[in-house]
Amino acid sequence: MKEGPLLRTRIRLGELHDDARLDAYAREHPQGTPFHLAAWGRGVAAGCGQRHVALVAERGGALTGFVPLTEVHSPLFGRALVSSGFAVGGGIIADDDATAELLAEAAWDQAERRVCPTLELRGGHLPEGWARDETSYVGFTRPIAADDEAELKAIPRKQRAEVRRALGFDLEVEIGRDVATHHAVYATSVRNLGTPVFPRRMFAEVLERFGEEADILTVRHDGRAIASVLSLYWRGCVMPYWGGGTAEARTWRANDLMYFALMRHARERGCTSFDFGRSKVGTGAAAFKRNWGFEAVPLAYASRTAAGEAKREINPLSPKYRMQVALWQKLPLRVANLLGPGISRGLG
Repeated sequence: MKEGPLLRTRIRLGELHDDARLDAYAREHPQGTPFHLAAWGRGVAAGCGQRHVALVAERGGALTGFVPLTEVHSPLFGRALVSSGFAVGGGIIADDDATAELLAEAAWDQAERRVCPTLELRGGHLPEGWARDETSYVGFTRPIAADDEAELKAIPRKQRAEVRRALGFDLEVEIGRDVATHHAVYATSVRNLGTPVFPRRMFAEVLERFGEEADILTVRHDGRAIASVLSLYWRGCVMPYWGGGTAEARTWRANDLMYFALMRHARERGCTSFDFGRSKVGTGAAAFKRNWGFEAVPLAYASRTAAGEAKREINPLSPKYRMQVALWQKLPLRVANLLGPGISRGLG
């Protein structure tokens, strides 16, 4: 597709037989994330009916970089090529900046070929001249303490009191792979926030493809699931990714127990750090994570938009969607669950 005359680097479309090789590269690269893995790219694509592709850079037959891409199409949100779809990371990774720039140009070429007016890169190498955003989102990661008591001491006093209250309630914690139960809890949570739920199949595909590198922790009260989180495990770090709770979870502080129990579970698995995930700057979610003693670190993204086209806007906090969010919160849960997957699959 493209060749750098000095570096003699060849950029080509990846194929199914490349998956294991690309996975191995991502696992070794300093900027590699679970969102670079084929398990993620192919899982979310299969779960949402989108297309996963990868651009591979090679020099003399040796792999020197790649970028996973999700081709997202939606009648509501338009078309976009995203690295990586439905993820908080997963941008270009390469041996050097020159190779990364070639991958960026090849990715833009693919966006044009696929009639996608926007190309979004989340983390990784950010190309020169592209629109950058380093102020909208922050991430939260800190070490996991040596034991439960040390973990409690690492949590600031006010939040520690909430965790202790949760530990005193008659709540059950289970670790498993029950996607149906998890999705039911998650769907209730996001409806209450005013956003459409992702398809259950996407959760199932990701969980199955990640195998032992993913699981579900659920908190129950009187047998009812009231909080649940699907987590990924990467390089000794646990990443709670899709989680939420029902209205009843507030009464029993189930979300507080859920994350504390996940820290314990991750420690038992040999993890040494806890990635609390991405939050929009200035939101209640970001404040909640700070209350746990996590420091916010800016996340850097980049995008390129075709001339004459408006940049894609999918942030539910945008004033553009204020009315839609308010209306969605009032929908009966059954209706929200019926309509939500068809809308959310186009967010990417």
